[in-house]
Amino acid sequence: MMEITEGSHAVAEAVRLCRPQVVSAYPITPQTHIVEALADFVANGKLDAEYITVENELSALSACVGASAAGSRTYSATTSQGLLLMAEVVFNAAGMRLPIVMSIANRAVGAPLSIWNDMQDSISLRDAGWLQFYAEDNQEATDLHFLAYKVAESREIQLPAFVCFDGFILSHTYEPIDMLSQEQVDQYLPEFDPAEKLDAEDPVSFGMYATPEYYLEFRYEMDQAQKRAKDMIARAGKEFGTMFGRDYSALTEGYLLDDAETAIVAMGSVCGTVKDAIDEMRATGTKVGLLKIRVFRPFPSDEIAKALSNVKRVAVLDKNISLGSRGGATAIEVRDAMYGSAIPVRGYVLGLGGRDIRKKDIKEIVSLCEKGTGDQFYGLRKELI
Repeated sequence: MMEITEGSHAVAEAVRLCRPQVVSAYPITPQTHIVEALADFVANGKLDAEYITVENELSALSACVGASAAGSRTYSATTSQGLLLMAEVVFNAAGMRLPIVMSIANRAVGAPLSIWNDMQDSISLRDAGWLQFYAEDNQEATDLHFLAYKVAESREIQLPAFVCFDGFILSHTYEPIDMLSQEQVDQYLPEFDPAEKLDAEDPVSFGMYATPEYYLEFRYEMDQAQKRAKDMIARAGKEFGTMFGRDYSALTEGYLLDDAETAIVAMGSVCGTVKDAIDEMRATGTKVGLLKIRVFRPFPSDEIAKALSNVKRVAVLDKNISLGSRGGATAIEVRDAMYGSAIPVRGYVLGLGGRDIRKKDIKEIVSLCEKGTGDQFYGLRKELI
């Protein structure tokens, strides 16, 4: 059913349709509307779940860990400083192989304090073991929650998942959403059947002490599960497309790449702006295309290398910065994926702290990339440094 709704409310409705049994979260801008809506659903009997109110984000995810270990489908949401406060438990949840799904309304982190959007928060935890999905628009943000539960809870994966969408730019924007019915979601997403759970009649331990003789193998198994997730995402995404008409089987998605000489690589809502800029550049004869990354973990190295194999140059847009390294995290990983290729990959860090990214900025970056200049920081105000 098509409806015009705020991004946060669409995400909350998608989560409700997934039938989580435990929701634990702490409000923080710009994520608050999600958990407010879920609290209303529980209070009004629209969602049969235990809603746990806690004193901070660390407690929120800790409660989710306990609930998931006890065998419940579990959900949380956060952003920015809240996610970083959870960091210890983020690693624990993945190491304990608990398929928690958590929405991240991406926001810059301090200091200095910023409530505006960039991707530094979730990217900072890219090595924690969670699957990471990034949405371009609110339809994708909504649908990716169904996909995230399907993949995370699979017996062959058993890893938690971030579903990331840009704070304010998407979370507080009203868009048309084709929302699934409860019957459709139930058909796609089965009831949660945990591989392991705490049971007094059949005792097991989660997250126990590991000596050096065992620790490496735990990390190896997590890495293998991440790699298996590529195929699982492809299968679950294709099934979603067959059932509902929106195919998410690809970890990346190309736009006018077939004859492109310059490829832009990006994630999140900026991809919409990039597409508009590409259309205008194409009208003037500039052969440029977009490769959108929808799944950052597992990182689609092979898919990226194949998609970019015929372009002359690559410009990677990063709304994060890996300080002291070569720009943003996406550019670093794209360069690794393209290792051995003669195609130059240039990274551009922009949009940090919510700074606008306009079509003219995209066009200028393409021009800089064609000239082989302007690597790393784009749009620096020289008078401030």
